[in-house]
Formats: sequence, structure tokens, C-alpha cells
Amino acid sequence: MTRDPAFDVVIPTIGRPSLRMTLEALAAQEQDLPGRVLIVDDRRNPTEPLSQAGALPDSRVEVVAGPAAGPAAARNVGWRAATSEWVAFLDDDVVPAPGWAAALVADLRDLDDDIGGSQGRIRVPLPQDRPPTDWERNVAGLEEARWATADMAYRRTLLGLVNGFDERFPRAYREDAELGIRVAAAGYRIVPGDRHISHPVRPADRWVSVRLQRGNADDALMLALHGHRWREAAGVARGRRARHAAIVAAEIGAIAGLLTGNRPLAVIGGAGWLAGTAEFAWARIGPGPRSRREVVTVLVTSIALPTAAVLHWMRGTIGAWGERPLPSTEDARLQRPYRLRV
Repeated sequence: MTRDPAFDVVIPTIGRPSLRMTLEALAAQEQDLPGRVLIVDDRRNPTEPLSQAGALPDSRVEVVAGPAAGPAAARNVGWRAATSEWVAFLDDDVVPAPGWAAALVADLRDLDDDIGGSQGRIRVPLPQDRPPTDWERNVAGLEEARWATADMAYRRTLLGLVNGFDERFPRAYREDAELGIRVAAAGYRIVPGDRHISHPVRPADRWVSVRLQRGNADDALMLALHGHRWREAAGVARGRRARHAAIVAAEIGAIAGLLTGNRPLAVIGGAGWLAGTAEFAWARIGPGPRSRREVVTVLVTSIALPTAAVLHWMRGTIGAWGERPLPSTEDARLQRPYRLRV
């Protein structure tokens, strides 16, 4: 009889209240978890223990200190403290469905040796009585994300062979896709599983979409590490960066025209900026509920967002100059690596 695969669960956290919801869902599983739950406390200056850890028996939970350097570094601490054959990563704001543990065991059972990872299915609950807001649609994009570590299991030995997550990614953005690219380049496959989790949309303030533009710096690092084909490899659609750059260029032209008294330049630049901003705002307003708050939020952020995106891209491009991917050991390469650079 085939032995069921064992796994440890790794959850990085900065102490958000949602952690307790995640742990309570794990505690309510019909099948006992086969390994430990490793909570990586990644708070910068923790003054008290994580009270949420009480949702599971102390004998099943181990809280380890993280480096307060972002989720990639925290996950590295977690999987290096694990001892099971597999490491299942969860975010601290997801809800594993009933039967998740049993479904994960089934997903991992009898996998071929060249399968290094198993991805869970993510469901983002959206309002049923109205269209989703721009922020809710942003979160719902996780349902189609490839290799999202909101629910991802990897062989622990494989994580060691490819040197784990790249800690140069300081945010919960692109660090999971970057690892997936290196896993695939080493000759391993990542397959979808049948288990699923729920990822509720957390409350957010009006300016969350502008803050998210910091991720453009991570896109610049992905380009430096893996070349122009990284989006194809990671299943990431091309965004609006080119349009954002055009809007910013028009804005600069309008300002330059005003400062130098060049009326045609000011008029052409201003018209281009206004048209680009209006198109961008409507692309975000149109599919949504079009409530007064939503419309105001989208209008004001559509003015600031293109500039933020371009500035973060430029910052990331400068910072990523000369960077190279983390090396993997020769033993990790089951076949000739897939070369992303063209």
C-alpha cells in the first residue's frame, strides 16, 4: 500500500487578524494534518506573542521568527525549518476549504518524480448583488494566477536545489512566479490540484491601487533576471505600462509647454493627457458598480496611478541593473533547462 505523502504547512504573517481565520479553518479539517504548521512571525518589532496561534493545538504549531524582509524571505525561513517531504505554503488571509488537507494528500499522492509542485485552486468571493469594484476585481485576478503561493505545495528537497524564494523580491508580488520559472527551468513540472481555498477581499483604503504600483519595480527585476519572455513563462498578461508611459509623456509635454510658453505643445500634451486619463478611468469605472464613492476613487487614482507606475518602473530598472537569477545545483536539472532569454 502506498504511503500517503507528508507535508508541513508554512504561513508567513505580519500579525494580521485574518491569521486566526486561516488557522481555525485548518483546525476544522476532517483529516488531521500530517505534519506541523510553521507560522513565520515576520513582524519587525513584535512586542507580544501571536495570539492567533491558539486556534490549533500547541503540539501542532511552531512559531519561528522571520527576518522582517518580506514574504519571500519569511517563506525561506519556514521551509528550511520544515522536515516533511512536502511544504504547503498558505497566506495568512486565506480560508482552506473543508477537506482541504485530505484533498492535498490526494493531490500529492503518486506524483511522478519530475513533478516538483502542486498548485491549489483559489476562489475569491465577490458580491452577488452588484458588480465588483476595481479593487475587488484586482483581488479576483488571483483565481487565474499561475503558481500563486496563496496555496502552493513544493517538494522540500527541490526548494533546496533551486535555493528557494528570491529574497530580492520584498513584496507579495512576483516572488512566487519567479520561483516557478526557476523550478520549470530546472526541468520540473508544477501541476494543478483539486483542493481549493477561499481568498476573501480584505478592506482597503482609496489609495491602495496607487500603492500597488510598487510592483512595477518587481516587474523590472523579473525582466533583468529572466529576459523579455518572463511573462510568457509565468503566464502573466501584459499590463498598461506602455499606455501609462504615454500618459506621463503627454503630461510632461503639457507642463513643458506651459513653462516655456509653447502653446501648441501645451495644448497637444494636455489633450493627450486628458484623453489617456479619461480612457484609463473609464476602463476601471465601466465594469464596476459606478457608485459615487467608487467613481470618485477611480477618478482621483487614475490621475496619480500612471505617474506612480512609471516612476516605480524606472526605480526598479535602475536597481535591477546587472542582477542575475539565483543559481540552482546541477542535481536540480533533470533535463536541459528552458532558456527564457532570446
